[in-house]
Amino acid sequence: MSAISSLVPTRFLTLIAHLVIVIIIFWSRENNVKACLPLDYTNEEYTLEDTRLVVALSVSLGLFAVELVGLFSGASMFNNNQGLLSTACHASGSVALLFLLFEQWTCSIYWWIFGFCSVVPAIYEMILLFAVFGLKKKPL
Repeated sequence: MSAISSLVPTRFLTLIAHLVIVIIIFWSRENNVKACLPLDYTNEEYTLEDTRLVVALSVSLGLFAVELVGLFSGASMFNNNQGLLSTACHASGSVALLFLLFEQWTCSIYWWIFGFCSVVPAIYEMILLFAVFGLKKKPL
């Protein structure tokens, strides 16, 4: 199997790994929110951090849906640029989120991970989806 043809399964596996870690963070949200707060926090602070984390995780899940639609529709399945970008972003995002979980980093770091590892490949995916289905162009 050549390096180019192995991008599709690698991209799929890193995307799913990143998705699973985001779902795990969603399920263990209470512990993550408490890790983001000082030892003596108020209910308002807890509610604010919980809301921020829920918004970030929900938008992440939406961007995963966009990428999965693009991948399964074939619009970007064999696009080497998107495959490499998505694989690199989601692999680094998975590692960074594991550090976020195990080292109990602050919740504000999630926004940086989200920006670099979820938004960038999703925007490129949206551009490809628009080009293929909106403009009826051949995939790049």
